[in-house]
Amino acid sequence: QLQLVESGGGLVEPGGSLRLSCTASGITLDRYAVGWFRQAPGKEREGVACISIRGVTVENTDYADSAKGRFAISRDNAKNTVYLQMNSLNPDDTGIYYCVVEYNAWTTIRAMTPDHWGPGTQVTVSS
Repeated sequence: QLQLVESGGGLVEPGGSLRLSCTASGITLDRYAVGWFRQAPGKEREGVACISIRGVTVENTDYADSAKGRFAISRDNAKNTVYLQMNSLNPDDTGIYYCVVEYNAWTTIRAMTPDHWGPGTQVTVSS
């Protein structure tokens, strides 16, 4: 059974950093597009970042405009884990962050249509 488990959320001050982790069981993440979505209070879920692969070695990362230059998504295939490094956090980054998988190896964050969602991890940016 496929499971996605997020960790690494918490409370951080503006300007701070967090690293989220998404560990999977029942699926090998390096065969699919993996992304991070978030949902802020009172807002719709939005895609933040995704990592996808074409063939064996061609990998692509893509980010929402709000994340460019501040967030970085990466994989550790040996650990079957995907990370989201978030720097220069601000209160607008507050929300529940979800790890997602799409059964499509290659996509962009704007086109991503997740097939599976993790339960989410709370990120709160506040002083």
